[in-house]
Amino acid sequence: MKRIVLLVVMTVMAVGAMAQNATSSPSSRFGYGELNSNLPGAYRAMGGVGIGMRSNKAINPAQPASYTGVDSLTFMFDIAGSFLYTNYGDANGQSNKVNGNLEYITMQFPLWRRYVAMSLGVTPYSAVGYNFALVDSINSDYYYSKSYRGEGGFTQVYGGLSVNLFDWVALGVNAYYMFGDIEQIRSLNFTGSALDSVQQVERFTANSLRLRYGMQFFHTFGKHKLTLGGVFENKQAFSRMNYEHLETTTNDSLASITSGFEMPMIYGAGLSYGYDNRLVVGLDYMCQDWSNALYFGEKGSLHKSHRVAVGAEYRNDPMSRKYLDAIYWRLGAHYTTAYTDRYNQAEIGVSMGIGFPLKTVGTVINTTVEYGRRGLTAGVLNENYLRLVINASISEHWFFKRKL
Repeated sequence: MKRIVLLVVMTVMAVGAMAQNATSSPSSRFGYGELNSNLPGAYRAMGGVGIGMRSNKAINPAQPASYTGVDSLTFMFDIAGSFLYTNYGDANGQSNKVNGNLEYITMQFPLWRRYVAMSLGVTPYSAVGYNFALVDSINSDYYYSKSYRGEGGFTQVYGGLSVNLFDWVALGVNAYYMFGDIEQIRSLNFTGSALDSVQQVERFTANSLRLRYGMQFFHTFGKHKLTLGGVFENKQAFSRMNYEHLETTTNDSLASITSGFEMPMIYGAGLSYGYDNRLVVGLDYMCQDWSNALYFGEKGSLHKSHRVAVGAEYRNDPMSRKYLDAIYWRLGAHYTTAYTDRYNQAEIGVSMGIGFPLKTVGTVINTTVEYGRRGLTAGVLNENYLRLVINASISEHWFFKRKL
């Protein structure tokens, strides 16, 4: 009971911690900000694969069908934090930022033997965080600065259920409740002029319910294991979305909108191959069709986002008494196209990580380093980021009766 109370308290704290800025990217100014992958630390080290991954060592909210991959006696708990270094700039100059953030908190447990399992957790959906200024002049007579600042994001709480239909098929569903707010401020300040400064504020306040469906086919033959997975989310209108655009210098309301915003259709597929509990190789593809989702009442303002990821994990010998043989070594890469067209922010990235098993049975400390670049076209704003993710994946046998 004490452990359950502790987990509830940590979950409540996680909701507040995720409200902090998790990015310093100028591209988070557009759309709903920088979107999160919702993957566990181990899979982020593998380039961000997840749809075809099925393991008893990781909680995988990106694929709800995977929850029955855990054995029938194990309770799993996972918590992660990250540190992010960002360098961005163009021909006019460079800037560096550092952020720290709680990434997620999740848990997973069986409900009925190995046939039904459940997962609960809190994860970020999107993050907005930027602060920069531009200086220009009017006929070289009046100089002015345009400053842009934004913060906030959306957080989601989920509950997921997975069912094994046969020994080779699993179905799953996640139910999400998303909430949060985004504030963006634009200021125009004149120097050496009688012209008044102008400041405008845009605010998004939203909550929404949505479902993600997952399916996995899996088969083990000898030392080989093959898993094929798919996920799907239907297009869904926000349950509530309030958008306000204010002129703060005059207290005038320039716009107030409460409809015309939708979440996109999402679909993806993944494949993984495992050998002898030592090697796992995965490949993922996912599409978020923002082009057909309403944004300010119009379709086409946003774009389809495609993501391809590939990764691998290796252990020399899980049964060896030598500690080095039990360590997890991970490597991966991904390519993602942006759902907004500002700055042409396609992204390419590589990642690597190490998993350190502890003497406590089932506990692994994972460290992941991600390097990525956004803005692959010359002449546009480009970003380089380096992210360190550390997560503790804890497994305990809770669901068995001790013999007296």
